[in-house]
Amino acid sequence: MARLAAMDTREAALLLRGVREATLRGGRAPLAPRADIGESWKRMLRKGVDPDRDHRSGLLPRGELERRRAASPLAEVLPVLREGLVSRPDASDVVGHIMVVADAEGRVLWREGSAAVLRMADGHGFEPGADWAESTVGTNGVGTALVTRRPVQVHSAEHFVSTHHAWTCAGAPITDPRDGTLLGAVDVSGPLATMHPATLMLVSSVARLAEAELRNRHFADLARLRAVAAPVLCRVGGRALAVDGHGWLAGVTGMPPVDRLALPASFRAGRVWLPSLGMCEVEPLPGGWLLRLVDDGVGAAAPSRVVLDVSRPRRWSLEVSGAAGSWTQELSPRHTELLYVLALHREGRTAAELAYDVFGDATRTVTVRAEMSRVRRTLAGVLEHRPYRFREEVEVEVVRPEDPADLLPHSTAPAVRAGGGGGTAG
Repeated sequence: MARLAAMDTREAALLLRGVREATLRGGRAPLAPRADIGESWKRMLRKGVDPDRDHRSGLLPRGELERRRAASPLAEVLPVLREGLVSRPDASDVVGHIMVVADAEGRVLWREGSAAVLRMADGHGFEPGADWAESTVGTNGVGTALVTRRPVQVHSAEHFVSTHHAWTCAGAPITDPRDGTLLGAVDVSGPLATMHPATLMLVSSVARLAEAELRNRHFADLARLRAVAAPVLCRVGGRALAVDGHGWLAGVTGMPPVDRLALPASFRAGRVWLPSLGMCEVEPLPGGWLLRLVDDGVGAAAPSRVVLDVSRPRRWSLEVSGAAGSWTQELSPRHTELLYVLALHREGRTAAELAYDVFGDATRTVTVRAEMSRVRRTLAGVLEHRPYRFREEVEVEVVRPEDPADLLPHSTAPAVRAGGGGGTAG
C-alpha cells in the first residue's frame, strides 16, 4: 500500500487495474497484489463470482432488519463508532465517506455519513439490509474483513467486481470480548478520489475502541451479578459457582476459582452435564446462573468422543460426548487452529512444535502454553499435556469443508495452510 500512497489517485487506479486484469488472465502482473487481496481474488475465482457483473441479493425485509439491529451487540457501540468515524471535528480526512456497520453475515445494518456519498452507495446496492458478504459481491471492505478477521483496505481495482472500481473502502472486524464471537464489521467507504492512507488505521483503532466499550459493559454486568451471587453462595454450601451467560465467573464456594466456564449454546436450568465439572444443578440468577455440583458418580464419566467441525465459515465448534451426554462449544479462531493441529497429530505436539505449527515461530512457546491452558480448563478429560494431545481413549473426528481451500480462510498458521482433504475425516 505504501507504493500506492506515493502515487496520485488516477495513477494508482491504473496500476491496480493492470494488476487485476493480468491476474484474471493468468498472465504476469506488473505488481503482485497484496496478500489479503490476492487470497480474496483466488476465493472469488474458485466460487465463480463474475468479475464484470454487479450481483446483488435481495434486501432484508424491514422487519428482519429491525430484528437484527435490536439483537446485535453492535447497537450498544454505535455512539463509539459514530464519534470516531462520522462526528469527530478532526475527521476531515474521511468527510467524503460513509460509515457502514454490518453483522457477521455481511448484512448492512446501519450506515451514516455524507448525504452525497449515501446516494452514490444506493446506486451500488450498498444500503441497509443488503448482503455484502465476500461470496456475494466479491472482494470488499466488509466481506473480506469478515472472512480474514483482519482489517483490510480495498482500493479501486482491488475490488474483484469491476463496477466497484470507483470506490475505496477500509473495514475492520469487531469481535465480542466476552466469548470471541465475530459480531460484524465496521467499514468506511467513499469515492476513489477521497482515499487517504491513514483511513485503515483510523477504522482499526475505532473498532478496537468499540470492543473496549463492550468489555467495560461486561465488567459492569459482572459486578452487578457478584452482588447478587455473594449471599446466595454463602447459603448453598458445598461446591458451587455463579457465572454470567457467557460463563465468566462471578463467585465460587467450596472449589478453586476459574476465569471462565465454557457453556453450551443450549444452556438451561435443570440438571446439566459439563465436561469441565461433571453433573450440575443449574438455577437462574439475575444476569447469570448458579451451578451446584452433583456428586452422583455419573458426572465424572470421561468423554469418549469429540467432533471438531471446521466446515462452516466463521463458525467453528467442538462437540464432546460420553456416557453422561453431549455438549457443544463454539471456538475462537486461535483455539480452532490449536485443536485442528492436535487432531492431525494424535501422537501429540510439544509447545515448540505447536508454536511453529500455528505461528511459524518455534520460540513463541509462552503464547502457546497460555492458550493451551485456557483450552484444557474447558476440556478437562479430553486433552493431555507433555506433549499436548487428545487422550488416547478419545475418538476424534474432524469435519472439514468440501473445498479444502475453504479450511479456516482467516488462518495464516502454516499447519492449516498445508492442510487438505475434503468432507469428513476421522
